[in-house]
Amino acid sequence: MKILVANIGSTSFKFRLFDFDGGAERQLAAGGVDRIGERAGGKLSFRAAGGQPAERPCPCRDHAEAVKACLAETVAAGALERPEALDAVAFKAVMGGEIDPVVFVDEAVLAAMERYVPAAPVHNPAYIAAMRSFRTALPGTPLIAAFEPGFHRTIPPRRHLYAAPPEWAEKYGVRRWGYHGASHRWVAERTAELMGPRARRIVSCHLGGSSSLCAIRDGVSVANSMGFSPQSGLPQGTRAGEFDPFALGLLARQTQMSLEQMLAALGSRAGLAALSGTGGDMRDIESAALAGDGRAALALEVYVTAARDYLGAYLLELGGADAVVFTGGIGQKSPLVRERVCRGLEFAGVILDAGKNAAAEGEERIDADASPAALWVLPTNEELIVARQAAELLMEADK
Repeated sequence: MKILVANIGSTSFKFRLFDFDGGAERQLAAGGVDRIGERAGGKLSFRAAGGQPAERPCPCRDHAEAVKACLAETVAAGALERPEALDAVAFKAVMGGEIDPVVFVDEAVLAAMERYVPAAPVHNPAYIAAMRSFRTALPGTPLIAAFEPGFHRTIPPRRHLYAAPPEWAEKYGVRRWGYHGASHRWVAERTAELMGPRARRIVSCHLGGSSSLCAIRDGVSVANSMGFSPQSGLPQGTRAGEFDPFALGLLARQTQMSLEQMLAALGSRAGLAALSGTGGDMRDIESAALAGDGRAALALEVYVTAARDYLGAYLLELGGADAVVFTGGIGQKSPLVRERVCRGLEFAGVILDAGKNAAAEGEERIDADASPAALWVLPTNEELIVARQAAELLMEADK
């Protein structure tokens, strides 16, 4: 069973090809195209299992061209006999509301995604376009959407409802949905593999260009820092995160901006980029902060403080933690952020080992010997989670 997992950005297309044969899980190839829609600078990257990574120029006008280019490269490399040999294309989709967490893509699913474009204005349109492109390129191949909020369906009402008129949630789906579900699911499963039954209470910290924390009890999500949209919770690279909506009324009167203009600013020109005066990449923020840049130092403090706020809340929710796990681009690669998030938490049983933290590469434990909680750095594997979910749906459909 060969499943291609598509990860869509507004100007990028990334994929990983998996083979589920006789219960085994093998990655056959991975690659993608960036700078889609730009006249120059686009390139296709590709790597087949056991092979060397390769790159070549590949300007693509749209996602449809990127899809065709990647499929052709995969066949040329021998990782796939022909595009039609795929058993399914699976998508790490973002928002579909109340539809099932893992579904075959049809017009009803696409309509639900269209409905929730206001919640995910950057993500949903790109995924809808890519799904339609695949449906045109491979009309006989099942398309499967695994929605990010799916892992968070277990969050209790006291944590997913806003204190707003009930019909807003019932009729319009305005509630806390939670995101990064594939990553947090991976953390739950991998930590359980590493620690066994000792890993009942986990705080998963997915920190990157987009960040969220998740409280996990006995393998299921009980809280997530993102709310109705992926623009909520922690400050993101270019997204504001938590923001009082009543400030929009003042801004409308004082700046003459429309609601659409203000939301666009909060979703693409705010966050760590606005605070720091950089592009929002934590590597640049850290370098500038350590060099004495006051704005960058403040942005770093704001980010860490937000992460600590949710970490503290989830330690309280869970009654402590058996494991605190860092994943995502920042979580995996920033010893400085990990150290500052964990600083002074000895009273809560979270004790970092400075040496292990500084040297961590790949999958590592970074807690001190005396720490009651295990502290992990775990590279996430969202695509494998999506592939597994797709394989399960295909097998259920064949019964």
